[in-house]
Amino acid sequence: MLTALSIRNVVLIEALDLDFGSGLGVLTGETGAGKSILLDSLGLALGARADSGLVRNGEAQASVTATFDTPRADHRATDLLADNGIDLEPGEPLIIRRMVKADGGSRAFINDQACSAALLRDLSSALVEIHGQHDDRGLLNPRGHRALLDSYGRCDTGAVSGAYQAWRAAADRLAENRASVETAARDRDYLTHAVDELTRFAPEPGEEATLAEERATMQKGARLSDDLSAVTQCFTGSDGGLAQLRQAARRLDRIVSEYEPLAEVLAALDRAVIEASEAEDRLNEAAEALSFDPARLDAIETRLFDLRGLARKHQVQPDDLAALRNDMAAKLAAIEGGEEHLAALQAETRAKAAAYREAAQALSAERQMAAGKLDAAVAAELAPLKLDAARFRTVVAPQEEGQWGVHGMDRVEFEISTNPGAPFAPLVKIASGGELSRFILALKVALAEQGGADTLIFDEIDRGVGGAVASAIGDRLARLSKTNQILVVTHSPQVAARGAGHMLIAKSSDGTVTRTGVHALSDGERREEIARMLSGAEITAEARAQAERLLEKV
Repeated sequence: MLTALSIRNVVLIEALDLDFGSGLGVLTGETGAGKSILLDSLGLALGARADSGLVRNGEAQASVTATFDTPRADHRATDLLADNGIDLEPGEPLIIRRMVKADGGSRAFINDQACSAALLRDLSSALVEIHGQHDDRGLLNPRGHRALLDSYGRCDTGAVSGAYQAWRAAADRLAENRASVETAARDRDYLTHAVDELTRFAPEPGEEATLAEERATMQKGARLSDDLSAVTQCFTGSDGGLAQLRQAARRLDRIVSEYEPLAEVLAALDRAVIEASEAEDRLNEAAEALSFDPARLDAIETRLFDLRGLARKHQVQPDDLAALRNDMAAKLAAIEGGEEHLAALQAETRAKAAAYREAAQALSAERQMAAGKLDAAVAAELAPLKLDAARFRTVVAPQEEGQWGVHGMDRVEFEISTNPGAPFAPLVKIASGGELSRFILALKVALAEQGGADTLIFDEIDRGVGGAVASAIGDRLARLSKTNQILVVTHSPQVAARGAGHMLIAKSSDGTVTRTGVHALSDGERREEIARMLSGAEITAEARAQAERLLEKV
């Protein structure tokens, strides 16, 4: 709900701060007092085009600030704010501020966070609808008619939405599988040859590293074999170093008892024999590890060359060849079993499509019934609003399959015929602003609580009518105000008398400067203003009495 409006330096408005309440609020004033300026100011805050002509003469910029109650958690405005990173604390009001400079530049803020004019328009459309010469076309946009009808008729779109998503998912699987099979079929010969080649070669993950390591070890053995053989010869045989050490130790052992100092020599020889034995063992182990087999080395190099060649051929790493073989084999299997799988997917898709059509047709039937009820409800409102020659209908028509979706197969649009014999046309084609406003009012009353903005503003909805028609308009506005905040700019005393709050728009001048102001009326002032609306410039006793009677009827 709009709770406050602050205007600075907009045309004739120097500074103006207004507070609004719930229910029906009326704004009245003499012609030319500045009612259009007030609505232009509000329109600026709601994202209308920034016009430098709105800036008061001699001022650098104009600004308008509109304050709203905190939107409900399930309100579309809350979702828009969240989607754009603007969070409101619980109970925090929503404040929209728009500034326009004399040179035409403008800026917009939502709770002091800069925003685009596009976001401002989207947000404002969820908060306020203005009908009349400043109509924002919100209700007139056919894109919203289907949702309004579904809400009015309490049509359940959940089954259709689920059926559509299931159908599209099956169709996507079918298309993906068909494309995969067709691609694989084109490559059948290549895949057959490649799988056969890889199967025969039988590459394994990690094989390249193993072969390379084994080859490097054998190549090292080839380089070291001669030296190792010469060193081994120094140890082995009857004339080898180890044999000589052992023979010397045995001889020394026989004579050490006759000369004690030789014991240390014998111990040293024993240690040397042990160390030499260990060295001999290590040499034998190294010789075995570095054993050089020319045939094995040649086989390893051939395998490694072929492995890397296959990897280059298929543009993968050698370790990925095994996985590539499995993938290609799966594609071949898909070709062989593809037709059977495709047939199953086609049957599934047809079944899902049939289920969607069945659910969508049921929804269409619900919409047709709801459309008939809505047409009757709107028709009942037309005659009291002096639109008895007009006809209203809700068109529920099938769309092409390419336009089907989660909302069903229907196009929904509100159409009218304003004169007997005239063809039906979209609401937006109505030329008369007053007539359009009354038609919107009739539709709003019929739709009642079926969505839309919380605040509705009607600009001179009673233009060109009076008496019983004006009373009917006032009655319907009062009914709407039980569920929405309604603001109406009016010249009709019958409408003004129905207001829960009444503001007077007036223009004043000191001879050099002209200003527009707005004043909230007390009960006595309100009676005087309604009397003025009844009698004109000179307020008569009869007009005051009539004003009193109008107020008493409310």
